[in-house]
Amino acid sequence: MSLNKQWNDIVPTAGVAMNGINYQLLLNEDFWQFLTAEQHKGLLQHELMHIAFFHLTDFEQLKDRDLSNIAKDIEINQYIDKSIIPPGACLPETFPELNLEAKQGTTYYYQKLVQGARDKSCPNLNNLLEAMKNSEKTFKIMGGDREGNVPDHSTWKEVEGADSVTKKLLKSQTEHVLKEVAEQVIKSRGTIPGEMSEILKKITELDKPAFDWRGYLRRFVGGSAKVEVKVRRSKPNFRFEDNPGIKIKQKRKILVAIDTSGSVSTTELNEFLHQIHHISKTGTEVTIIQCDTAITSISTFDPKSEFKIHGRGGTDFSPVTDYYDEHRSKFNCLIYLTDGEAPAPQKCRGPVLWVISSHGTINEHLKGTQIKMN
Repeated sequence: MSLNKQWNDIVPTAGVAMNGINYQLLLNEDFWQFLTAEQHKGLLQHELMHIAFFHLTDFEQLKDRDLSNIAKDIEINQYIDKSIIPPGACLPETFPELNLEAKQGTTYYYQKLVQGARDKSCPNLNNLLEAMKNSEKTFKIMGGDREGNVPDHSTWKEVEGADSVTKKLLKSQTEHVLKEVAEQVIKSRGTIPGEMSEILKKITELDKPAFDWRGYLRRFVGGSAKVEVKVRRSKPNFRFEDNPGIKIKQKRKILVAIDTSGSVSTTELNEFLHQIHHISKTGTEVTIIQCDTAITSISTFDPKSEFKIHGRGGTDFSPVTDYYDEHRSKFNCLIYLTDGEAPAPQKCRGPVLWVISSHGTINEHLKGTQIKMN
């Protein structure tokens, strides 16, 4: 990844920080000198896997930052050979009372940790959370004199506080590098590690549609608002011999609204964009309107062009529904992609389909049909 590397006493061990639209690696020199050459490899693998697993740009839905950091370390440390992993690393066996299964992903470990923290059923987790609260570097592991290392991701704050465009660039840069390296490995007849195969599959394939959009739009919208007439010189005109043939094609025109408020995470925005892509593949002409508390952008969707998100403020559905009412004759319907977290608009004359994100909540006050992504 051409990472910039530097010694830095801010981190107790090592850490990854933002550097433009790439990352840089920070190393504590005293800690580095303490490790063996093999443990150097384990430490570097640990930091690089945080990048490769998109731990710095994803998982905004994990609200508790401390438990999220622990979950991320548990996930990636399992993929590092135990003979080279630095001592005191967090692993499933560090928290025996939680009965953590192997290699289940960050979200699984986070949910288990949330339950354990709530019940206070795991002494090692209690000790770790207390150490994190007091900004300590290690915590006591019960049943011996061993100590565990406290996960320190303080260098991630700059990434977490970055705007959505910067995060998207960081993620795109990482995806580009991963795909290039994978191609080189395959060409050299090497093998891709199993833990990376799933990630590469996700970034090289478009997510499956959340719904049967073709059938759903046919039922929800009905007739077409636009008719395209194409001249086909290869097709004979049976009515007028000297004229070219014509092909008549009906096409829907749909207004798709994206809720770009701060309550909508980057993960949810990615969900929305995938669904818009699938809607456009049904032969539907999609006009995208972005809105938080006000309309920030109106554009025709082009799957080949880069898409930029605007907004990230509060939430108000009314500007979109007002625009839809004013331009009702242009569109078959309005599809509103949102997390559902806002009061219902006062009025909306045309048909509206509310598509609630997988992390959102059905809002019973919204008028119209509501469907939720799984």
